[in-house]
Amino acid sequence: MATLTSVKPTFAGVLLGAAAAAGGGDKFLNDGNVLLYVKNGGGGSINVTVAAPGTPGGLTITAPVVAVAAGAEKILGPFDPKYFNDSSGYVNLTYNGVTTVTVAVIQEY
Repeated sequence: MATLTSVKPTFAGVLLGAAAAAGGGDKFLNDGNVLLYVKNGGGGSINVTVAAPGTPGGLTITAPVVAVAAGAEKILGPFDPKYFNDSSGYVNLTYNGVTTVTVAVIQEY
């Protein structure tokens, strides 16, 4: 599992720095103010699954699965830490396909 580093936008602009999605999944630190950018450059739809390890009030949360169509780009989030963070403060992602899929984490203000 690869660890993604977030970029923080500035008035002057920053490079997005999208990275290839890892076959074993990716993770990123989450303070509740981050967004995930996903670009599917492939010829078929892919699914991004966001792990939901939290159990607020003893309730099990179903991990959301987001479809990204062929050639499409999506921005997901923000991710509430009480639902999506693991015990180390990371959000964990898996993909059902990673060929030509790139991802980036954007820190909100």
